[in-house]
Amino acid sequence: MIEDIDFREATQDDLPEITAIYRDTIRAVNSKDYSEKQVEAWSKGADDIKKWQDRIKKFYFLVAEVDNQIVGFSYLKNGFYLENMFVHKDFQRQTIGSKLLRIMESQVSMNGHDVIKSDISTTALDFFDSHFYDVEKKQKTSFKGKVFDTYTVFKEL
Repeated sequence: MIEDIDFREATQDDLPEITAIYRDTIRAVNSKDYSEKQVEAWSKGADDIKKWQDRIKKFYFLVAEVDNQIVGFSYLKNGFYLENMFVHKDFQRQTIGSKLLRIMESQVSMNGHDVIKSDISTTALDFFDSHFYDVEKKQKTSFKGKVFDTYTVFKEL
């Protein structure tokens, strides 16, 4: 368990590390629940730099750092929707995701909402379940020509 984690708002300079975490985590962690073709299509989402720049500019977007290395990130859309949360493949299960999630939940409350929602992967289901999220629905999501099983989850705050 890592005790000394710093959290701050993301900047455009963080993009190389953010997109590397996104790509590498999908390839190393999510690959246990999705096919090689699905993982390849999904991880290519890291290549859309303009979209990542817009996310940092428009959303409440945080990075988690350990010893000045970005080890995770998360951002909120529309004040209550957890759009993405990723933890570096080498820092899984060390409280980073839990702490990021707690900060995001607090931000949702400060934004005046009493429910946080997210669409999550099969891989993330156990994590969100352990943080008292309920499944609203299971669905098929299409991304870059591939279809994925995903879940919409929510938690009343």
